[in-house]
Amino acid sequence: MTNIEEIQQNIVAEFSDLDDWMDKYALLIDLGKELKPLDEELRIKQNLIDGCQSRVWVHANYEDGKIFFQGDSDAILTKGLISLIIRAYNGQSPDDILNNQPNFINEIGLAEHLSPTRSNGLNSMIKQIKLYAMAFKIKYKQ
Repeated sequence: MTNIEEIQQNIVAEFSDLDDWMDKYALLIDLGKELKPLDEELRIKQNLIDGCQSRVWVHANYEDGKIFFQGDSDAILTKGLISLIIRAYNGQSPDDILNNQPNFINEIGLAEHLSPTRSNGLNSMIKQIKLYAMAFKIKYKQ
């Protein structure tokens, strides 16, 4: 399994190939379209992320010391954002998730090209991923 840092470097490389922000937004939208839709029974209040302008759901499962995430959104650009976050942290241990910040967000310039409300939503998504990691770490005493 690839570590979080390598995944982040791959994301940065993908976005670095694009010069124009319209192309980068198009890539984000494509990534959102590639994200498998969340099963209807997982689109529940407990999986809904507070602080997002659009509706975003994230569900996590813990298996063999790793956390596996699923996510979805009712807004296509936001769905692209959650797909990037999931890609960076999916299949990693709680400690690795807690100890690795999503540096790729600043490296690809995403933070400065999102509206303040989308930026807040992105921060809420990251916070939720980290909260899942902390909860699983405590529950399974890793």
